[in-house]
Amino acid sequence: MDYDAMDGLEDIGPRVTVREAAKSSVGFVLTNVDLAFANSLRRIILAEVPTMAIDLVEVEANTSVLADEFIAHRLGLIPLNSKDVDSILYTRDCDCEQYCDNCSITLTLHARCTSNEIMKIYARDLVIGSVTPNDQIGRPVISDAEGLGSVIGKLRQGQELRMKCIAKKGIAKEHAKWAPTSAVGFEYDPHNKLRHLDLWYEDDPMKEWPKSKNAEWEEPPLEGAPFDYDAQPSEFYFDVESIGNLEPDAVIQQGIKVMQQKLAAVIQELTGDEGRGGDVEYEPRSPGAMNGGTTGDYGGGIEAGYTTPYGNGGNASAWGGGGQTPYGATPYGQNNGWAA
Repeated sequence: MDYDAMDGLEDIGPRVTVREAAKSSVGFVLTNVDLAFANSLRRIILAEVPTMAIDLVEVEANTSVLADEFIAHRLGLIPLNSKDVDSILYTRDCDCEQYCDNCSITLTLHARCTSNEIMKIYARDLVIGSVTPNDQIGRPVISDAEGLGSVIGKLRQGQELRMKCIAKKGIAKEHAKWAPTSAVGFEYDPHNKLRHLDLWYEDDPMKEWPKSKNAEWEEPPLEGAPFDYDAQPSEFYFDVESIGNLEPDAVIQQGIKVMQQKLAAVIQELTGDEGRGGDVEYEPRSPGAMNGGTTGDYGGGIEAGYTTPYGNGGNASAWGGGGQTPYGATPYGQNNGWAA
């Protein structure tokens, strides 16, 4: 079966022009592609680039005023360095029962206040306690000048926190804590020559709807020029801002890799070419899927769900018995640990 390239673009191919680059952000122009391609890349960058995040918290001691679940949620939202994340397996692909050094990174948190002053606990207090593929992956992202990181909580005299945190590989489609970006700006046709936008205004749309900086990269429409009903957008303006777990260029490269895997999987299904798709498996999925079990929305190997921590067996959730969600297992009830 033959597939046609994007109309009028097969001789040139996609082209990227980097406008500005910083440590945590990059702005570029993607040209010679159609709208569907550009928007697909945007959606994948937002939701399907794998990163590391704390997914399970085992509470050993907590005498603070904050509940276990509250602290676990805060820990899950702390960005972790995800350099060389491909060296970590998804939990569903690992042979272990729950987690091991091949599919997770263990961090420990132990703090006790012994003075009369309030003690603050920061992300820097998380210590890696397992073997890692490199000396960066799994470390909390700390970008403030003081080198403290995000605030986890506060302790008064005599209060203590002692927790074991398990970081796993996942994607933002399952939970926002795995998001590699804080924002992805996306725009095309800044002068609205294609009239895809119907601007509401009172007096003058030019004054009430100021042009973005992207308008400087295109020629404004000529006054009185006839409307081209066949015109299609071909220049797309991206502004990608990383949260620090991956460099912005790595986020885009990983996004392109995921898109290639998804397109290859589609072509394999359409052509039935088994030999072509031997190494083209589409990987990004939730880390909550263990080996065995029934098939769920994210593919095979998803267990039928875990019990809640409120007793043996737990109560039925809104999605049915056994605390099961439509995405597979709930994050509760794993060795008396709380999911982040």
